[in-house]
Amino acid sequence: MSPAAPLYLDYAATTPADPAVVAAMLGCLGPAASFGNPSSAHLVGAAAAAHVATARAQVAALIGAGPQEIVFTSGATESNNLAITGAVRAAADRGTHIVTVRTEHKAVLDVCRHLERTGCSVTYLTPERSGWLRPEQLAAALRPDTVLVSVMCANNETGVVHDIAVLAALCRARGIAFHSDASQAAGRMPLDVECLGVDFLSFTAHKLYGPKGIGALYVRDGSRARIQPVSFGGPQERGLRPGTLPVHQIAGFGVACELVRQGLPTEAPRLKELSERLWAGLEPLGGVHLNGAAAPRVPGITNVSFEGVEGESLVAALPGLAVSTGAACNSEARDPSYVLRSLGRDARLAESSLRFSLGRFTTPAEVDVAVDAVSAAVRGLRERSPARAEPPEGLWEGGSAVVRGEAGSQPEGTWVRFHLLVEGDRVKDARFQAFACPHTLDTADWLCTRLRGRMRTELPPGAPADWAKARGVPVEKLGRLLVVEDAVRAALANWT
Repeated sequence: MSPAAPLYLDYAATTPADPAVVAAMLGCLGPAASFGNPSSAHLVGAAAAAHVATARAQVAALIGAGPQEIVFTSGATESNNLAITGAVRAAADRGTHIVTVRTEHKAVLDVCRHLERTGCSVTYLTPERSGWLRPEQLAAALRPDTVLVSVMCANNETGVVHDIAVLAALCRARGIAFHSDASQAAGRMPLDVECLGVDFLSFTAHKLYGPKGIGALYVRDGSRARIQPVSFGGPQERGLRPGTLPVHQIAGFGVACELVRQGLPTEAPRLKELSERLWAGLEPLGGVHLNGAAAPRVPGITNVSFEGVEGESLVAALPGLAVSTGAACNSEARDPSYVLRSLGRDARLAESSLRFSLGRFTTPAEVDVAVDAVSAAVRGLRERSPARAEPPEGLWEGGSAVVRGEAGSQPEGTWVRFHLLVEGDRVKDARFQAFACPHTLDTADWLCTRLRGRMRTELPPGAPADWAKARGVPVEKLGRLLVVEDAVRAALANWT
């Protein structure tokens, strides 16, 4: 497997465009194609408008909607913003209370937090440890001034599926608008908006083998009065989303929806089988947790937490796999997954979690490759950890001339133990064990080479700031090197 082309198991982040989608898009680009503005009255514009109409029907068919109920947007993030902000604006004379769930995508949570700053009241529900929201939790949170509830169909990290039909019915009985982010559900499981009873539903093309930059918001015919636009500049998309329509993206979106709709009866069971194969391969490692195991989950998303390994080092040990440690849009964050923390996972376990998301082009052989790679990485990191009862492999026999020192702990995220083979006042050799990030592991390994041959009075060799400069350790990780220094000093203190 080439490092430049890792095995892709991150379909929940984005999917490659299907070749048929690419062909449809090319048919709307260039002077010989249907490139016109669909708002134009001439024949070129009419040809483009025909592509939009066809695609609108294809997108609507995926979720059991009418074509007139589809509003094209730039993606699910914009759809969520439009649905939530637009619904709150429309209901301003009736109330300002919103209910959502702590495990929602940032595209929902951040909108709600913004609305809080403008005077809205938001209730954030915590689901069960499985990640599933009980209907009675929602019922208890509804108030006379509640104007909107937003609960996702399927969670983007765990794949847990909520009972949207029951939740929406609770709201409908009280005259409360209901929105659902279906980004991870559309194309992975059957969706019928009539059965679900939602007022608004968001989804996007790039999660189902279509292009990036195009998505949709379903607006139920009877719910148009419940939403107001949040941007202005034209009458397009039922007056809710102005601007010239990107015909090539819409055409690709339509074809993508048609393909997943046709393939869903066979693809969903196939993905479920592959996910079960993946878990069956990882479970024998022991100390592994299938997040969301006690709840219904969408096919193809498997989120696993691994005990006894440091999360960043686990990812670094898997250069041949493209997997996620959380939501793709939140990948720059250093904090543990807020979704897993909401489900009761401690910080260390949440950090050592991987989301495997399988898709149309995933094969059983690729799942087996992933199992082997992850198993080898987890075993290797566990063997290197100070939690391992026996000394590291290759340590010298006969411990009378071995001094040890350690610092930190696994709960702290950095735990280092040095083993020094000494003779008189000189270090003959050095080894280490660590539960730590890749930079800390590298520094500890490098220090072992510098410890060898040194006199007791020459320890420790330098200071953490010097080590960080020599090994290219980011300044925000300097505190972890202080733990390394403490471990060396502890070994020196034990040298009698």
